[in-house]
Amino acid sequence: MTAGLSARLDRISTNDHYLIVPMDHGITMGAVTGLVDIESTIDGVTRGGADAVLTQKGIAPRVHPNKNDAGYIVHVNASTTIGPDENDKRLTADAEAAVRAGADAVSFHINVGSDHEPDQIEELAALSVDAGTAGVRHREHGEPEARGPGVDGTDPESLGHAVRLAEELGADVVKTGYSGDGDSFGRVTESTRLPVVIAGGSKGTDRETVEMVRGAMDAGAAGVSMGRSIFQHEDPEGIARAVSAIVHDDAAVEEALGAGGFVEA
Repeated sequence: MTAGLSARLDRISTNDHYLIVPMDHGITMGAVTGLVDIESTIDGVTRGGADAVLTQKGIAPRVHPNKNDAGYIVHVNASTTIGPDENDKRLTADAEAAVRAGADAVSFHINVGSDHEPDQIEELAALSVDAGTAGVRHREHGEPEARGPGVDGTDPESLGHAVRLAEELGADVVKTGYSGDGDSFGRVTESTRLPVVIAGGSKGTDRETVEMVRGAMDAGAAGVSMGRSIFQHEDPEGIARAVSAIVHDDAAVEEALGAGGFVEA
């Protein structure tokens, strides 16, 4: 690993632990709550302890003035909820475009088990080479989401296969879904030597969010890449602070909720 690549990886993490807030949902879902005034949301979550935020490249001018020296990741494929097939994610940028947008890393989503898996494997492999040439970290936003006919997206064996796929294709960090409990998720983190971060999924209660993060970290996760549960929260800074307490300070659930200002610690 070159010094430049190592430095970029450091900019999206703290002591090899990751709290990333993806906010690329505008291309997928439109200007939903939390993304209309994305500037304020970015300011809040990074003040709350997020190591990095993630968007599509066109939002970069709205990111940089508001990210409080946090890292920046550009996501390079997409689809929409109103299109014919949400799993059919198409390329929206390459590593060079991401660098021009000021990215420290690039991110790519592959739906393992879907009809589009073969094309996405080819694109991910090419992106790994492209990112290395451009000198940016390659964060595989894999949600090696085990998504497809007959695929259980919480099955630890499927999730383990998906994260191993990311390593085999040259990713540096991998994001995937949570299997639902720490014991089963341990089988996922054991499937790769890459840092594994969990997706947040749809918004739950504050306690559910924090308990999920605690369970994943206890199972060997390196952090979270959590979107709607943070940016759509009524207090994005507070929930980011609570999640950060677990990811970065190894806090217990009650301590983390207290750190976020939700209950007495």
